[in-house]
Amino acid sequence: MEVLKDDPTRPVIRIGDTVRRATGWSPAVHRPLDGLEAAAFEASPRVLGIDPDGRETLTYVDGDSGAVGFSNVVSEQGLYRFAALLRSFHDHSRLLSFGAETEWALGTRPSPLGEVICHSDFAPWNIVWRGYEPVGILDWDFALPGPAIHDVAYALDYAVPFRDDDACLRAHGFDNPPDRKHRISVFADGYGLASTTGLVDAVIDRLRLDDDNVRTLAERGLEPQVSWVRTGRGTESSARIPWIEQHRRLLE
Repeated sequence: MEVLKDDPTRPVIRIGDTVRRATGWSPAVHRPLDGLEAAAFEASPRVLGIDPDGRETLTYVDGDSGAVGFSNVVSEQGLYRFAALLRSFHDHSRLLSFGAETEWALGTRPSPLGEVICHSDFAPWNIVWRGYEPVGILDWDFALPGPAIHDVAYALDYAVPFRDDDACLRAHGFDNPPDRKHRISVFADGYGLASTTGLVDAVIDRLRLDDDNVRTLAERGLEPQVSWVRTGRGTESSARIPWIEQHRRLLE
């Protein structure tokens, strides 16, 4: 047995070629994972069921994940492929459909055929990497139907990143301040966007939504969101909006 995530609220362990963890919102997210398997999407883990201890059991995706993802998206190659993987997931998700009664972590809503399922936590640390090649997507708890731009904006925020120079050098793996405008363009090319127009505002909107989502989950008594709100992290995302507004020249 190998501990993959030593989280007291929801530990994740590996046993052989499987990953086990408490179910959480698994009944909802198992449905799109099953659908993605049927649609031959290779980067999502396969659902194997519930083990005798009541934990969800998924296939283990071999590779590196976690903090190493930040250094992998520093390279343009990694950034481009990160964006391309998101587009591939979105395209495959359009082949799935779910009824209005489907309860997701952030609410009950339908997903008609042809609309996107968002991962909602598509960030470098939730990707499995082999070198600069992203081969798997982890942590599907917050998957739900929604506009593709929500995932695009969330991914951009962490991969460009929309942070000051000190944060980029200290916490995001850069040796020099990034050319953020260029990196937004690389991501847009990888995802297949025709233009970068509106992406900065989309990130700002997403930061506000992130804080709304944290409050929603905290009101339901879920951890770690309850602790985040109690300790002031419930407004952490939107607190970064003033820096973005003041530095638009670096971004667009």
